[in-house]
Amino acid sequence: MVVITNDDGIDSPGLLALARAALAAGYDVVVAAPHAESSGTSAGLTAAAEDRRVVTKEHPLASLPDVPAYAVEAHPGLISLAACHGAFCDEPDLLLSGINRGANVGRAVLHSGTVGAALTASINGVRALAMSLDVPLKASEEPHWDTAAGLVADLLRTLAESPPDTVLNVNVPDVPAADLKPVQWAPLAPFGSVRALVQRTEDGAIEVGSVVGDEPPAPHTDAALLADGHVTVTALRSVAEDARTQGALTA
Repeated sequence: MVVITNDDGIDSPGLLALARAALAAGYDVVVAAPHAESSGTSAGLTAAAEDRRVVTKEHPLASLPDVPAYAVEAHPGLISLAACHGAFCDEPDLLLSGINRGANVGRAVLHSGTVGAALTASINGVRALAMSLDVPLKASEEPHWDTAAGLVADLLRTLAESPPDTVLNVNVPDVPAADLKPVQWAPLAPFGSVRALVQRTEDGAIEVGSVVGDEPPAPHTDAALLADGHVTVTALRSVAEDARTQGALTA
C-alpha cells in the first residue's frame, strides 16, 4: 500500500500524475493531501483543528474515481505522521510526496513541505520518496508531469529494496522525456536554485518572496546536475546526532 501526499494541495496535477504512476507500477494507492496549498511548511505538524481533531474530508478525484482520497486541513508533515500510524489505511509500505511544482535541491530542502513529509515518514519507519519537477517560477507552458511520472516505477523498485527509513529526494528537469540526461546520484548543494528574499517594509512588516539565484550552483551537486538536464537522486537522512561536538561536559 502506498500513501500519496504533497504540499501543493489535493487538486494539484502533480499529485494526480504521481498517483497514476504508482497505480501503473502495481501498488494500491490512497491519497491524503492538504486541502489547500502548504508549501514551505517543512515537517511542521500544524493543523486547522476543531476540538483538537484534524478535519478530514473525502475528496473524490475525478480522474481516479477508484482511489480513496482525503483532503486534510493540515500540513503535509502531520498528514505523513497520521498516515504512518494508520489514519488512512493500514500502515503503508511506502509514502510518496509530490510531484512538486518546482525543484527541491540543496540544503534548502529543509524548508520544503514535500521533503518534510518524506522525512517524517522515515523517522516512523516508512520508506519515502519526495519528487519534484523543475518548473520555472513563471512558467508559461504546461509542465511535463508525464516526464517525472515515467520514472516512478524504477524509483519505487529501488526504494522498496532500500532500508526501512530510506528517503529518496528526486528532481526532474521540466523537459520532454526524450530530452532527459541520465539519472545521477547527487550530493546536496549548499544553496537551492531558488532562494528566499526577505525584506522589511516601511510599515515594519516582513515581506518574504522567492528569487532565482544568480550564482552558478556548486559543481557536481544536485542543483548543478539538474540545471545540466540530469534527473538527480539524493538519499536523505532525518534528524541524527552530530558526533563531532560530543565530548566532556562540565557542570
